[in-house]
Amino acid sequence: MELIKKLQWRYATKKMDPAKKVPQDKVERILEAARLAPTSSGLQPFEIILITNTDLREKIKAVSNGQAQITEGSHLLVFAAWDAYTPERINMMFDLTNQERGFTNEGWEAYRQRLLSIYPAKGAEANFQHAARQAYIGLGAALIAAAFEEVDSTPMEGFDPASVDEILNLKARGLRSVALLPLGYRDAGGDWLANLKKVRRSRAQFVTEIH
Repeated sequence: MELIKKLQWRYATKKMDPAKKVPQDKVERILEAARLAPTSSGLQPFEIILITNTDLREKIKAVSNGQAQITEGSHLLVFAAWDAYTPERINMMFDLTNQERGFTNEGWEAYRQRLLSIYPAKGAEANFQHAARQAYIGLGAALIAAAFEEVDSTPMEGFDPASVDEILNLKARGLRSVALLPLGYRDAGGDWLANLKKVRRSRAQFVTEIH
C-alpha cells in the first residue's frame, strides 16, 4: 500500500537542507489534512500558526533547545490549543455547523446544552489538557500528510511553551502552544538518522486482539 510505504519512508528528520523550500501547494495540503482531522464533538479546539518569518523562528529555536530544524526547514507549524472551553467557543462551533448544514436539529441542540453544562464546569486546566489531546490528532494527520507529500517533518515537544506563547502572543488569543512541526527537506548527508533502519515493535508486541 502506497501510504504504508510513505510512512516507512518518513522519520523525525534531524537535519534539514535550508536551501530547499517546501512548495506552497504541499504546505496547503498538509494544513488541510490537519484541518479535516476529527476532534471530540467536532469542536476543533486548536489552531495552527504557520510561520515562515526567519526572525520569529530564530526566537522560537532559542527556547526550543536550539533544535536547528526550526530554522533549517522552510515552514514551522505551531499547534496551539484553546486555553479553555467557553460557552462562546462551544456556541460558535454549533452555530457554524447549523449555518453550514442549513438546518437545526433538536438532538443536536440538546447535545449543545449538554456540552455547555459539562465543559466549562471542569475548569480551564482540565479543558486545556483535553483540547491539547485533540491538537495531537491534528498533528498526527499533518505528519501523515507530510509523508504522503514526501515532505520531511519533525514533531517537537522539546520547547518552553510559556516562552513560545509569549513570542506569538497566544495568551491574548486564548491559546496555548502544544507542539511544533517544522517542514522541510532532509539533508541526508548531514543527518545521522537518515540512513538508519526504522525500528518499531512487532505487530505481535504492539497489537492485542480480543475475540
